[in-house]
Amino acid sequence: MSNIVQKYFKGDKPLWAFILLLALFSFLPVYSASSNLVYTVGSGTIFGHLAKHAVILLIGLLIIYGLQRVDYRWFGLFALSAVVLLSGVLAITLIQGQTIGGANAARWLTIPGTGIGIQPSMIASQALLVYIARYLTKNRDKEYTWKNTALPLFLPILVIVGLIFPSNGSTALMLAGMCGILLIIGGFPFKYLFTIAATGLILGGGFVWLALSRPDLVTNSRVHTWMSRIEKFNDDSGLESYQVLHAKAAIARGLNEMAGPGKSVFKQTLPQSSSDFIFAIIVEEYGAIGAILLIGIFLLILIRICIIASKIHTIFGTLLVFAVGLPIIIQAMVNMAVAVNLIPVTGQPLPMISYGGTSIWMTCISFGIILSVSTQIKSKEELEQDRKVLSEEYIEDIA
Repeated sequence: MSNIVQKYFKGDKPLWAFILLLALFSFLPVYSASSNLVYTVGSGTIFGHLAKHAVILLIGLLIIYGLQRVDYRWFGLFALSAVVLLSGVLAITLIQGQTIGGANAARWLTIPGTGIGIQPSMIASQALLVYIARYLTKNRDKEYTWKNTALPLFLPILVIVGLIFPSNGSTALMLAGMCGILLIIGGFPFKYLFTIAATGLILGGGFVWLALSRPDLVTNSRVHTWMSRIEKFNDDSGLESYQVLHAKAAIARGLNEMAGPGKSVFKQTLPQSSSDFIFAIIVEEYGAIGAILLIGIFLLILIRICIIASKIHTIFGTLLVFAVGLPIIIQAMVNMAVAVNLIPVTGQPLPMISYGGTSIWMTCISFGIILSVSTQIKSKEELEQDRKVLSEEYIEDIA
């Protein structure tokens, strides 16, 4: 058994264990919430949706298996090309039309000839963060000025975040926050961060004002939806959205007396019970124990991310792990916070748990990159040996 683990599971073994635990656990709430999927989609069966979830997870695990064997430095080399390409894809997605089947279409793109829909914003977000990690690594010994940061750093951030913002404000805000966190970790000067943050706020505020005052000019945004959610969240009279009310009721039922596997009542009435509000269904069926265990797994993943980032011997490796790892934890926190009504509804799925393709696959890509970095961690003895070899080679070159 140990030989099989060593052969197929490279890198950080505890992280692999937590990934597999999340994947296995996801079948329980997805199966329970699939009955609502049958109703909302209007086709298929419970077991059909569960089988689809299994296929998506299997593909995701294969992605992790493949990426763990790739030298992590390759991810940085292709980051700039990916950012440029995905900027174009985001622009196409944004202007493709206002609705598809009554739903906002500006965050979805259908792959021609397949009927498969993806969210380019998730892919672009990850590519941008990897690019920032690469930029900070390459320029760590240089003095930062507006001349050498405006075009290569701030422009890609403004373009990607700006293209995502009109149709997916929560993702754009999370991405902007992650960019700031990554720049701080990378030692970027605060004076430039304040300037770019102020610029972003002015541009974002201007867009919101224009969308509210001239909706005929801005036809492909969700600004009115955002305002409605914020107003309902801040309503002192207790008037809450239908989703939040049912999510809180599901959580209250689970905390009082957990319903048990598959016995959720609110999965039938709670919209997005298989994705955005799946945490409420988990609490309803598994009570406080299920919630604590799930939160504990994500905290343990965060610990492994920090350990791997601290042990890898390259600056790019450290920044790369934070770039792709922290968004997983932040997204999980946001999803749970929405379910318990700590923040307004955002539409963020629960990583590796919620039903859906793009989210799971992007999470798996992130895990694969982290595991790829962890395979390159060297012991103190190995690093000392490398230094001796480099020193000997240098002496030979100058002799």
